[in-house]
Amino acid sequence: MPPVPIPVHSYTWIFGLTVAFSFLDAYAIGANDVANSFATSVGSRSLKLWQACCIAIFTEFIGAIALGASTTGTIKDGIIALALFDKRQDLLMAAFMCALIGSSTWVMIATRFGWPVSTTHSIVGALIGVGISAYGTDAVNWAWEGKGVAQIVASWLISPAVAAILAAGIYGLTRQFVLKAKNPLRAGIYAIPVYFVVTTFIVGFYVVSKNGKSTLKITAATFGGPLTVAGDVALCMGIVGGMSAFVLLVCVVCAIPYFIRKLEKEEDLKWHHFFYIFAVPTQPKNEKLEHDLKAQFTPHLLEDGEKVIPTADTEQKVHVADGQTDSKNVVSTIKNGLQGTYELAKKGLFMDVASVQSENAQSAHGHATIYDNKVEFLFSFLQVMTASFASFAHGSNDVANAIGPLAAVHDLWSTGKVAKNATVETWMLAMGGIAIDLGLALYGWRIMINLGNNLTYHSPSRGFAMELGAALSVISASFLALPVSTTQCIVGATIGVGLMNGTAKAINWKMVSWTLFSWLLTLPVAGVSAGCLYALLTRGPSFNK
Repeated sequence: MPPVPIPVHSYTWIFGLTVAFSFLDAYAIGANDVANSFATSVGSRSLKLWQACCIAIFTEFIGAIALGASTTGTIKDGIIALALFDKRQDLLMAAFMCALIGSSTWVMIATRFGWPVSTTHSIVGALIGVGISAYGTDAVNWAWEGKGVAQIVASWLISPAVAAILAAGIYGLTRQFVLKAKNPLRAGIYAIPVYFVVTTFIVGFYVVSKNGKSTLKITAATFGGPLTVAGDVALCMGIVGGMSAFVLLVCVVCAIPYFIRKLEKEEDLKWHHFFYIFAVPTQPKNEKLEHDLKAQFTPHLLEDGEKVIPTADTEQKVHVADGQTDSKNVVSTIKNGLQGTYELAKKGLFMDVASVQSENAQSAHGHATIYDNKVEFLFSFLQVMTASFASFAHGSNDVANAIGPLAAVHDLWSTGKVAKNATVETWMLAMGGIAIDLGLALYGWRIMINLGNNLTYHSPSRGFAMELGAALSVISASFLALPVSTTQCIVGATIGVGLMNGTAKAINWKMVSWTLFSWLLTLPVAGVSAGCLYALLTRGPSFNK
């Protein structure tokens, strides 16, 4: 039977709370999920924290607005049956609100402890909780088919394993043919066009195929089943091919001459010389090049033996009011509040994430092989590009985790009913993009500290392999109908590259254990919290008869 609609603009308070917690959920996604995209770039010192935030502000927001889905599934991955709520659409509104509260609360808690968790699994776990609370265990799809709970559990192993293998393979090839070559710098410079073109093709294809407005769908109905292709393949491949050809032209005309002169001849070239290098006259030699590169990538290995890694004050005290509320202290309270906000923003943008290391991490770093900083400098450009593309695709695709339930509640509030796919308004995408950017800028450093350098040693060549391996694993898995999480992919890729050092001691297994523990907690914690809240709202004491 068709859904029984509720009166239009009913339960406005539910709609208002859903908007608020949708913003918080998007904020948490920025602080946790987006931080994953840039953690390796910041950890390897290819980017400073404030630079990563500036790039993400544009890539995430533009990705959400320009390529965000115009419709979204009201029940993520069909994990619970929407038809169960046909007779009580008001309860469906409450269910979505509780799911967002449970999901956002868990992701914020995980972020506070520096645990990289899957925000997709968090919202799915919350929906499972409200489904069980409303209609029992039969309301949930526990099977493998239809992207059920069995697939989510399997992804805890599949995601990191696939990404680890791919990232380790990419780094292994790089190490063999570039880092260990007779002339690593020359090999790296002439390998630039190959790396850039292949990377552009892979990440470009990722963006084109995974964004919310893409018509290209290449997937299998089940694992091992035949691939099905839908959408305008020629257009999508034309876009990716055009991007790759343009990058190849830039590499040949600008990149190779620029890096030969800057790194081999050690000319004092500025960044803007890259774009018109063929017209730049010979520059004086940069006598500080070696020192500057060591200070950037391996500050703990400077020849004078002095450690220049600053100790980040991760326990900065924020001055707050003394608790008195009389009128004389109002101005002081406001000033202290503004000062505290400023300190948090400054900490979120300017902390030296790469320098904050635990004892176990420092021990793991001691087992990593260090390569020529000039060659590592080449890979820093590749790493920034892969992180930016991944962030752009993330803004267009994963913003639906926070916006999907909001779109459903908005449909229920404005029309009285909701279809299988809810309409996503532009203001929702804009709100999600802004919240994601704020989350990364103000709180993303907590995840970057752990993923950036506390799992294993990061360098630009390693970070590039990690990011490309994670992106490639997501694409491959979507083709094969394998369940994967982008968060778990980057963690697996980091471990895989770390093991390429030839010893398990190069991995901080204590941090790995905490990460796995947080994955195991995601479904039950988000589910129990959302389910209990739903039961409290719908079955608790009420003033209404």
